[in-house]
This record gives sequence, C-alpha cells and structure tokens, in this order.
Amino acid sequence: MTQAGAARAVGKSEQTLRTEGVETHGDPHLRSVREVSGYRIRAADGEIGRVADFIVDTDGWAIRYLVVDTRNWLPGRKVLVAPRWVQSIDWGDRLVHVRLHREDIKNSPEFDPNEPVNREYEARLYDYYGRPRYW
Repeated sequence: MTQAGAARAVGKSEQTLRTEGVETHGDPHLRSVREVSGYRIRAADGEIGRVADFIVDTDGWAIRYLVVDTRNWLPGRKVLVAPRWVQSIDWGDRLVHVRLHREDIKNSPEFDPNEPVNREYEARLYDYYGRPRYW
C-alpha cells in the first residue's frame, strides 16, 4: 500500500534502502532490520519460529509488527507479533523472547501478506490477545 498511514511489509530491497548508512555504534539498541530477520522467536513455553519480515507504518516509519514464520511448528503459517509484546531480545543468541504462549500463537489470526493490515485485522489481533489497542 502506498497511502499515508498504511502499514505494509518491508521487502528485502526496501530494507536495504532504509538501512544503508545507518550507524549503530552510538546506540546499542539500534539494529538493522536485515540483522534481526531470521532471529528465532521464543514464546513463554518454547520456540515458535523465526522473524521473517516486518510491518511498518509508513507515516512515522514505526515498526508495528514482526512477521513470524512458524513453519517449523505450524507448516506454512505466518502470524504477527507487536513489538510491545516482545519481552526481551538476546542479540548474541539471535533470539526474541515474546510474552505469548505457543497455543495462543497457534490460534491467533493468520497473517496473509497479500492482504492489507488494516484496523479491522488489527482489532481482531489485539482483541484475540486481550491487549490494549495502540490507536
């Protein structure tokens, strides 16, 4: 989507464009999306997949969601996890800990990269997890 305020997946070429020239030596918390892609995702009760991509709000370039590929646990299924649901990131082990359980993720609304991430989808996602909406 190209309209203002739209959330969309960040493709590999867009990642490259946006991360070129970014210097991280001044802020240890700043990481390239290229670096974080592929990190393992660990729920409260075990691993569930890997970071496959990101959904970015194009108004403020805020990362709204991590796209989690659960192929090693749920064949062919991708789900979204909001950054605020991340408990911690272990940079050395390339591991993202989330405050969710595997069973909850298993039953969460599936992410279809061919469909827009609109407020209706976000409302279903936040309501499913019982989390307060950011908007």
